[in-house]
Amino acid sequence: MTLSFVVLGLDHRHIYGMTANMLATGAKCVGYWTDGTPNTLQGFQKRFPDVPRITHLEEALSIGADLALIAAVPADRAELSLKSIRHGMDVMVDKPGCTTISQLDEIKQAVSETGRIWSINFSERFEVPSVTMASELVAAGEIGRVVHTAGLGPHRLNKAMRPDWFFDKDRYGGILIDIASHQIDQFLHFTGSTDAEITNAFVANYANPEHPGLEDFGEISLRSDQGTGTIRVDWYTPDALPSWGDGRLNLLGTEGYIELRKYVDVGGTGGTDHLIIVNGKRCEKIDSSDAGLPYFGRLSSDIRNRTETAMTQAHCFKVMELALQAQQIADEANA
Repeated sequence: MTLSFVVLGLDHRHIYGMTANMLATGAKCVGYWTDGTPNTLQGFQKRFPDVPRITHLEEALSIGADLALIAAVPADRAELSLKSIRHGMDVMVDKPGCTTISQLDEIKQAVSETGRIWSINFSERFEVPSVTMASELVAAGEIGRVVHTAGLGPHRLNKAMRPDWFFDKDRYGGILIDIASHQIDQFLHFTGSTDAEITNAFVANYANPEHPGLEDFGEISLRSDQGTGTIRVDWYTPDALPSWGDGRLNLLGTEGYIELRKYVDVGGTGGTDHLIIVNGKRCEKIDSSDAGLPYFGRLSSDIRNRTETAMTQAHCFKVMELALQAQQIADEANA
């Protein structure tokens, strides 16, 4: 069975990786719909010239695809997810999958009623081979039980290239919802936690006063019955860095630690996906760029077999719930 998918919304560049990785599994893209002419439209058409544009949303929803890929403006993703689910499709949505608690509640209800899959592509885990290798090493017990994670998510602002919605908090949701959902996902995944408590959350606009709706800095502390975690996200990546961000993840285990330098190793080895592991027998840096991206193939299998091998639905919901809670705590502190 060849899976088919339709693309709904091109407002974030993550749609490029979502589409390319699903095509790599052997799935077929039957078309795309997007509202207007987002900045990413030309890039999508260049990368996927054989994918036809669908003029009307209802036509795209009714095309009979197995899966909808959604990367519209964050505030619009929940509504498109709900429409896709009600048209019988499973959903892979760019992070954040939604921007309000009420949206998340509606999605939970729709999933419960239909049995459809609502999966968020947490690209800082699912599109990073070094995280694949770290997951394998942790599962093999190489650093014992993970009791702490420290996730850094710096991003380049590219202010002049950003659309208006990027600076409207009601449209993008806030920095902890938009970016830190990645690091919350990784905390739950690597500590094996099914729930957590936000113990501290903070947001600020330190460097962009001309855009009062933008949050350019955020941090979270959280804990579960398995461990604790710290998160820092920002829009401060300097122009000299040869990547959009020096994203890092540190995993502290009871018998060792792992550090991931995901996108760049400043002053060190070239390329991406640098994994450092130190335990009782090993102290080395590993090139993990060929470790693979199993999420997309696993999701394809889940769609066919109605399983949860890519990510459990409960985990997906919990990540967004915690991100929304963290944003609310930070907003109330700043009120």
